[in-house]
Order: sequence, then C-alpha cells, then structure tokens
Amino acid sequence: MGPHPAVAAIRLAVRRVLHDVLNEFAERTDHNENTAHIAHGERASRPEFAEAGTGRCGAALSDRPALPDRPALPERPDTPLVLVACSGGADSMALASALAFEARKLAVRAGGITVDHNLQDGSDVRAAEVVARLRDMHLDPVEAVAVHVGSEGGPEAAARDARYAALDAAAERHGAAAVLLGHTRDDQAETVLLGLARGSGIRSLSGMAAASGPAGRYRRPFLQLDRQTARKACLVQSLPVWDDPHNIDPAYTRSRLRHEGLPALEKALGKGVVGALARTAQLSRDDADALDTWAAEADSAVRDDAGQLECAKLYALPPAVRRRVLRRAAVEAGAPAGSLFARHIEEVDRLITGWRGQQAINLPGRVEARRQGGRLVIRQS
Repeated sequence: MGPHPAVAAIRLAVRRVLHDVLNEFAERTDHNENTAHIAHGERASRPEFAEAGTGRCGAALSDRPALPDRPALPERPDTPLVLVACSGGADSMALASALAFEARKLAVRAGGITVDHNLQDGSDVRAAEVVARLRDMHLDPVEAVAVHVGSEGGPEAAARDARYAALDAAAERHGAAAVLLGHTRDDQAETVLLGLARGSGIRSLSGMAAASGPAGRYRRPFLQLDRQTARKACLVQSLPVWDDPHNIDPAYTRSRLRHEGLPALEKALGKGVVGALARTAQLSRDDADALDTWAAEADSAVRDDAGQLECAKLYALPPAVRRRVLRRAAVEAGAPAGSLFARHIEEVDRLITGWRGQQAINLPGRVEARRQGGRLVIRQS
C-alpha cells in the first residue's frame, strides 16, 4: 500500500525540485570541468610547457629552470547540498520530511536551517526543538541561527529581511545548491491580494516565484499545493508542529488577510478563490517577464550617443515598457529597488508625458530625475 495521498503529493513536489537541482548541478560541474580541461590543454600545447623538445630558440627544455606544478583543482563534493528552511510549522515540517525521504533515493545531501527571530519568549528553546526534529530525520548539517529584527519597513518586512539574510549566509557557509521554502498556494494567494491592495502593479500580482534569489537559490516546491495538504501530511506521519501565534495575531496584515479577508472572499465568491489567485500570479509573472525583456531591449534604443535618455523616444514607448525603463535607470543610479514604489515612477513618467517645466523629482537613495534639453537625467544628488 502506498503512502497517504497528502504525503505522496508533498514528496512528488520535492522530487521534481530535486531533479531540477541535480540537473543544474551537473551542468555547472560539466562546465567547470570543461573550462579546467581547456585551460590545462592550452598550457600543454604551449612550447614552454612541453615535456620534450625545444623552444622556438632551439634551447633544450630540459636546460630551462623548472616551472611550478599546475595548482590542483579544488575538490568539490560529488553531490549537491539542499537545505530546508524550517520554522517548525506544518508547511516547513512537511517539506523537511519530504526532503529527508527523497534525498535518500537521490544523489543529494539534505540539511536544515531554522531561524530564531528572537521576537517571542522561549524562541531559542523552540529553535532547539526544531533542530532536534530535523536531526531525527537524519538531516545534516542542521543548525539554528539567531537574528536581530529591526524596524525598517514594518515588523513583517523587517523579520523577512532578517530571515533571508540569515538563510543567504547559511547557504554560503555550507555551500548549498538550493534552499527549500515551504510557501503554499494559500501563501501565494495572500501575496497576490497584498500586492493588489498596495496597487503595486503586475510584478506584485505575480506573487512568489518557484525559484528566486541568487542563481535561483530559493525553491518553493509547494506553490501548487494547499496548506491543508501540508498539515495533513504532518498529521498522518505523526510529525509534531508548532503553530506560531503571530500567524493569528490581528496586528499583522497577513494574519488579518488569512483569517478575515480570504474567508470573506470565499464566502462571497466561492471556494475557488485561492486557486484563481494562484493562477493569476502565474499569468501575471509571464506577462511581467515579457515586459521586462522588452524594456531591457528598449533601454539602449532610447539613449543618445552619450548614453542619455531621450524624452521623445521614451514618449513613443508603451507606458508599461517606458516605466520599466525609468525604473531600471533609477535603480542603476542608486535608488534602492525595495524603496522605489509605483508612485515614484509615475512622477518621473510625468516628466516625459506631462512636461510643464517641473522641478527635479526626488527619489529614494538621494537620486533625482530631471528633464534637461530634451534629455531625462537620473543621477544621485
């Protein structure tokens, strides 16, 4: 008899991601080895590195001073390391269990990281409990990382920034090929609604990517699975889970959306709301990716020989493409991407579409945008 359907579903989702990681690891390994072989071949083909014969001037190579040996290539592990970010909640515990099971059948090393945000009494004790559970699953390496959560951007954003900084550092420290995150289809639906409420545009509506971060480090196997599937998988496997009280605290926007907003939408529109929002995220991502590609190609076409943006050429672009070009230019000038909102770009866009002699537009990062002689100048002040 096979595993419970919920367990089978989470394992299949993780297996697919691990196959992707393995394929990418093999491609990188082949590329690195080919590069090393080419470099070695070039040395062997040059006269000064030949083992016998003479150089171009006729001197016997044996009479020449000995050259140092070629440095050995650094050793590399034969299998990639995949870490799971585990809070102890149902989603991440289900993910950890699936990783532990699938890694044993594949050429993958599996480890785990839990982040202690130090926001609740006893958080260090809970982090130690998570570490013990991950080790019971025979994951290795496993560690708890304590972080300090600041206040910039609000409590939720500050906690997220601290968590990802810790995960990035852990991945670099252990040389991990990927870090698995337990975000589900429900989390995706909430992210889409939050983006819609902020009026942030199609990129925010695209939600979370299945792979993101440096070189696609972060992988989200559960984006097509609902939260109940993960919880059921923990239940049937007798996996203990911890329910974070912050997840039901109405002080947090996502918590209110989860427990009040989405249920109200489902009551009014039916039970398919979460799935529909997740599909919206994927469609929006496809559109946003296409527009970003268009904007990248248009960027060079709207600049003069000195690299300045020409207002007339910008005006001729479709608004969605033009605003992406403007955003790219602002970020390149030093504006922090996370602090650059739609309202900022709209103000800069008016220098192109509604020019009436306006003053310079101040942007985050001490960047200013100014129209001068038919050119749009964006630079730090």
